[in-house]
Amino acid sequence: MVVVGAGAAGATTAETLRRQGYEGRLTLVGAEPHPPYDRPPLSKQILSGRWEPDRIRLRGPEVYDRLGIDVRLGTAASRLDPAGRAVELADGGRLHADAVVIATGVRPRTLPGTEGVAGVHVLRTLDDALALREALGEGRRLVVAGAGLLGTEAAVAARGLGADVTLVGSEPVPLLDLLGPPAAGLVAAVHRELGLRFRRGRVSGVVSAGGAATGVLLADGTHLPADVVLVAMGSLTNTEWLAGSGVRVGDGVVCDELGAARPGVWAAGDLANKPDPRTGRRRRWEHRTQATEQAVAVARNLLAGPGARPVAPLPYFWTDQHDLRIQVFGEIAGTDRWHIVEGSPAERRFTAVHCVEDRVRGAVAVNLPRSAQQLRPLVENEARWTGLPTEAPAG
Repeated sequence: MVVVGAGAAGATTAETLRRQGYEGRLTLVGAEPHPPYDRPPLSKQILSGRWEPDRIRLRGPEVYDRLGIDVRLGTAASRLDPAGRAVELADGGRLHADAVVIATGVRPRTLPGTEGVAGVHVLRTLDDALALREALGEGRRLVVAGAGLLGTEAAVAARGLGADVTLVGSEPVPLLDLLGPPAAGLVAAVHRELGLRFRRGRVSGVVSAGGAATGVLLADGTHLPADVVLVAMGSLTNTEWLAGSGVRVGDGVVCDELGAARPGVWAAGDLANKPDPRTGRRRRWEHRTQATEQAVAVARNLLAGPGARPVAPLPYFWTDQHDLRIQVFGEIAGTDRWHIVEGSPAERRFTAVHCVEDRVRGAVAVNLPRSAQQLRPLVENEARWTGLPTEAPAG
């Protein structure tokens, strides 16, 4: 078996295959030179300098040795040959496989015309985080293009390094669709306290002089000066190497509810496009918890044969925004009302449920991790909300 992609999904798939009893040859292929590591700390602990790289390793090399996993790092997969039952590598290697798990993930979107321009960064890999950390410092002007989870977390970390930070996003306040009005409003207040500036808009290009970034242009023509630009405007799936393989690609690798893309080929992690049993629509999940849960399910299903069964993990993510630890179960976008269950935004600690009419579709906890777990069953069961401690329409 060959697992292509050595991030959280790929590494977890390989480990699970061994722990579930697979005894054959098992190879884990990674394009990066680093051993498998955890990505969420890149925009927080690594960028801020609180942690050094060794701390984010998923496992020490001795674990892979003990499990008999052949880890091939620093070389990307270049082609999948289903007829020859093989994965071809960029270094000319060729790995024969009875089954292949695709876990090559995603890469950041970039702004046209920024290739080779000094001072323009993305943040996906360990090397990206270290390069951005090196570029920042006291008084450096940073513009973050994109106010999602990655952009906001990086903005907070950069502010802690002394940078002068402007965050540009399309929503009235950052993270509104992801966190809902109470939590997003609290995040906006914390950002203002830290001295972060928020500008509503869309970055359309980077201004440069002498091969280095000097600012960004917004779609409305506004110019924002910058020494450093972080582009955090979403991602693209790494599926180009699958051309001609017979694997169906469309916003990722199209697979069934078990994680199978075609006979002998499976997908897990950020690029797995699967049916969502809650909505009936196809979608991808780009959150850390889902990567692990999908990987475990795919490994088990790959070995189970006729006993394979679909797994539909509840969407979950967390974010750290300065002194706020925010956890979200389910999904907030599309809900039409919310109810505070415990605490209050003024206290910087609260829980809230988000509903469609009277059915709970999402739950948010700010600095109340234990209480968050108590709300999870309400979201899983789409329970009817009957408690009315405090309520307000969404928006």
